[in-house]
Amino acid sequence: MAKTIVVKQIASPIRRPAVQRETLKGLGLNKMNRTRELEDTPSVRGMVNAIPHLVKIIEERG
Repeated sequence: MAKTIVVKQIASPIRRPAVQRETLKGLGLNKMNRTRELEDTPSVRGMVNAIPHLVKIIEERG
């Protein structure tokens, strides 16, 4: 079974650079307090690390 992480959006993308907004969309997040369970890959980790002020890793599974 693949490792997964649960990511929660904790801040609004309003008045943020377009790149950060697109990164949120790429993670499947677009509204406050939404959570997504994503595969724990280097690319997903990179996206999360690029916007640490907008998202939070809640749980690591697997």
